[in-house]
Amino acid sequence: MKVVLGREVEGRYRYWDDIQLVHRALPEVDFEEVDPSITLLGHRLRAPIVITGMTGGFPDAAKINENLARAAAEVGVAMGVGSERAAVLKGQYPKSYSCVARHAVPLKFANIGAPQIIPQKARDRVVGADEVRAAMELIGADFLAIHLNFLQEMVQPEGDRRAKGCLERIGELAQRFPVLVKETGAGISSSVAEGLRERGVRAFDVSGTGGTSFAAVEYYRAVDQGAQREARVGKTFWDWGIPSPVSVLELVPLGLPVIASGGVRSGLDVARALALGASAAGTAGGVLRAASTGYEETRTELATLVHELKVAMFLTGSRTVEDLRKAPYVITGETRPWLHR
Repeated sequence: MKVVLGREVEGRYRYWDDIQLVHRALPEVDFEEVDPSITLLGHRLRAPIVITGMTGGFPDAAKINENLARAAAEVGVAMGVGSERAAVLKGQYPKSYSCVARHAVPLKFANIGAPQIIPQKARDRVVGADEVRAAMELIGADFLAIHLNFLQEMVQPEGDRRAKGCLERIGELAQRFPVLVKETGAGISSSVAEGLRERGVRAFDVSGTGGTSFAAVEYYRAVDQGAQREARVGKTFWDWGIPSPVSVLELVPLGLPVIASGGVRSGLDVARALALGASAAGTAGGVLRAASTGYEETRTELATLVHELKVAMFLTGSRTVEDLRKAPYVITGETRPWLHR
């Protein structure tokens, strides 16, 4: 977390700026009528925003997750936590997660990494059904997020290198729990999403490139540890991945809910994602900085995101989110060639 807050870890290109919503000079709707509420995965949210899973498993994380959960409940948006591996496998700092359970967040996501659900060379124990159940109960979760972070693992000196069998294991867990699969900064292609859908996954969080680069995060950690090869890999693959808007456009036709994350920094970015067909948008970096400061700052950040979204809806003549999904847009810049590959 210190790396994310204190170092330059952003992708080098802002793909969301390539999505231009068309201004409607006569909105024919009053701003007070604009309603950003949605139903996501059976839960009613006052705005289509998800605080994507970021932190947990160390002492300072308890206060951050407390601020996030309290603000999410107050503003009426969804929330996930960081990987719960430390708590369910090692019993480390469970209160850094369980604080979330005290707040009436309308939709909560537990979080387990895909590399941890299969055997790895460095350890024999894997996250199974019992550990998943414990992870969900720890925060009172409605859904399990299984995150894909193999780019990050390749830059970590101690990273997990095995991936064979993850697809089948995700399918096994999806038969027992409501599962959302999320990336962590490199995007999800339609072919991967199709395989996951066939195995019972119920939703996706694309987390494409253009936001926080976890190759960059691990680059700094590798440098600090003197791991020269991994540091070079992190620098080489800093911007590796599928742009977030492209991943959204690829996955929406599959018919499952899609959360657009990866570089979402404003309510305008949320509006752009919804216009592309996303069910909601996920944000992390901005609210993490606010939550590391205090509750009021966190709530203000979330409320401002919602206000900016409503302004974008008003200026496109969209009274509801469904109206916004019909709003015209133009795709420019480096995103455009991706759509013609």
